[in-house]
Amino acid sequence: MNYQKVYGITGPVSTAAPTAAENKLNDELIQELKKEGSFESEQETNNRVKVLEILQKLTQDFVYKVYKNKNMSDGMAKDAGGKVFTFGSYRLGVHGPGSDIDTLVVVPKYVTREDFFTVFDQSLRERKELDEIAPVPDAYVPIIKIKFSGISIDLICAKLDIAQVPINLQLNDKNLLRNLDEKDLRALNGTRVTDEILELVPKPIIFRIALRAIKLWAQRRAVYGNVFGFPGGVAWAMLVARICQLYPNACSAVILNRFFKILSEWKWPQPVVLKPIEDGPLQVRVWNPKIYAQDRSHRMPVITPAYPSMCATHNITESTKKVILKEFERGMKITNDIFSNKLTWNDLFKKHTFFYDYKFYLTITTATKGTDEDHLKWSGLVESKVRLLILKLEALPGITLTHPYVKPFETSYAYSNDEDAKMIINNYGTHKTEENLNNFTKITDENKSAENIKESKQLHMMTMYIGVAVNVENKKEKIDIHVPCNEFLNLCRNINDDYQDADKFALSIRYVKLHDLPNEVYGEDDVRPSKKKHKRRKGDAETDPNKKPKSSTEE
Repeated sequence: MNYQKVYGITGPVSTAAPTAAENKLNDELIQELKKEGSFESEQETNNRVKVLEILQKLTQDFVYKVYKNKNMSDGMAKDAGGKVFTFGSYRLGVHGPGSDIDTLVVVPKYVTREDFFTVFDQSLRERKELDEIAPVPDAYVPIIKIKFSGISIDLICAKLDIAQVPINLQLNDKNLLRNLDEKDLRALNGTRVTDEILELVPKPIIFRIALRAIKLWAQRRAVYGNVFGFPGGVAWAMLVARICQLYPNACSAVILNRFFKILSEWKWPQPVVLKPIEDGPLQVRVWNPKIYAQDRSHRMPVITPAYPSMCATHNITESTKKVILKEFERGMKITNDIFSNKLTWNDLFKKHTFFYDYKFYLTITTATKGTDEDHLKWSGLVESKVRLLILKLEALPGITLTHPYVKPFETSYAYSNDEDAKMIINNYGTHKTEENLNNFTKITDENKSAENIKESKQLHMMTMYIGVAVNVENKKEKIDIHVPCNEFLNLCRNINDDYQDADKFALSIRYVKLHDLPNEVYGEDDVRPSKKKHKRRKGDAETDPNKKPKSSTEE
């Protein structure tokens, strides 16, 4: 069976072509996406192409070096090849200004993962275009995160069991997966999945516009990010692709409306699949809830089409599922009103209200005395584990929702001594003490190259926020979060002996009330939430309820 011409596992819901009114709404959608800055300039696109060309050359040089180090002949080393593939939003053609490039370095069988983190790492560090680098060899998918010519790039590596990787190699042959370990399989999966998605949609142009809109909506509504328990880019792409399969002739505007309607009514945990799940030549696990209890626990399964099929949304928790479904409902109502000409596309993309929605928040803050690279590793580790804290918290009686915000806040300060560093950490993260930070120099893009900043000690900080909804019937009853929080702190510390040094790698969890959230979480156009006033005695002065509270906010 030729799956390129079979769109999905069921027939279409409708094959109707778009009406004139739907085409008009579609044009308005594209104009809104342009206005929102969804498309990058030609210059930015050209810069990405140049960077990928450099990485391709570096990959071939890297393989050549490794082969020569292993006493292979010059001819064998030159023929060994090596190829860079992309995946994710760049490969799908839906990347925007400033988005990163997901990149896969494919190497032949005599190159090891250790070579990638030593020889290739060193080659990158020797390039003048390198701005930042953070290797994470112990990650679930080992990765080197870099900023190269101002572009963020995630580099992963996979070794194939073949002696040569020619420049025309394609990864769609399942036999290429033979004799690979799990980490190599996971690394290859990204590119294979992306390529299959593009083959499984009826009209790629319609799919791309709809996906751009969904990505923008998911980012604005803060429901985008696999690490925090929300769908990531690939999962959102597969969800949009499934709706495109059901409406093969519809325009992107109609796809958006059906997207919200169908997914808000979906019978979860029924999986979303783009094609029948395949068997293959490997003794590897393929997603199957009939066999595996872990697969049965997936709350909103979205299954990758490439063999071996996996669940792209296994990180979704009970809390994040509630948040996602609420956003689907909102999306359905707004797109219905757009089609009735009551609202516009701009209304769909309005910013989330996360920092107004909860009475109580938890802040998880990492602070690193050391280099940017030290900080990226430590904060990246803590960020990757925060979902486990969310699972522990939502299991506590009295907590009805633990809602993580999907973007950490980063900041750095120059400091003179340990006492200063302690003061910065203690005063950071709450509105009532943040004015004390004015006594210290904040490191910015503008001043980071100044001599006095370069010579000073630096404290790098990252903060993540979790909104907590509680329902305690007995008002005097208290919810004790100390046990899960301490378990989380110990988990992060014990991953690596280096992180036992609490002075260099600090980690704290604090409880903050809504009105004590720091100014950094609010944008220029946001108004800080005002405290509800207690009933005043007659004659007390009235105050403007929308006025920004003073920094000395009372508890």
